[in-house]
Amino acid sequence: MTVYFENEQDKEIPFDCEELVKTVIQAAVKAEQCPYEVSVSVIITDNESIKEANRDFRGLDRATDVLSFPAHQYDVPSDFTDLADDDFDMDTGELILGDIMISYERALEQAKEYGHSIRREIAFLTAHSVLHLCGYDHETDDERLIMEEKQEAVLQSLGITRDE
Repeated sequence: MTVYFENEQDKEIPFDCEELVKTVIQAAVKAEQCPYEVSVSVIITDNESIKEANRDFRGLDRATDVLSFPAHQYDVPSDFTDLADDDFDMDTGELILGDIMISYERALEQAKEYGHSIRREIAFLTAHSVLHLCGYDHETDDERLIMEEKQEAVLQSLGITRDE
């Protein structure tokens, strides 16, 4: 697995964010039973940068907590059977899942709001985003419930709880 990680914001992160993100991605991909090694790009950014990306890619002129940019559109979430050669990195052979952009500022706000640690919030946002990269969405209540269950299972498998 390759994770291209970049912290482009200027606040100090009180834990090894890159290691946490890698661990969560690996656990989420394993939980989805992906039969391939994967590559994911992750950027930790600020509210202004994520607002700009949200406006440019989604037409929403506001900051958000996380944006997911899947490299492949799945007919069925986590159905890794309908992939083309260009879904894989030519050099490594890894499945290119896509890109994740997390606003550290927004994650801090949400951690405080929900009463848990910033570490737990970053882990949650990472798991949430990986599910999007695997084709899941939360447009309906049924989809939302499936994602919530899967996100929580990934975090629980890593011992990352709301008590942090």
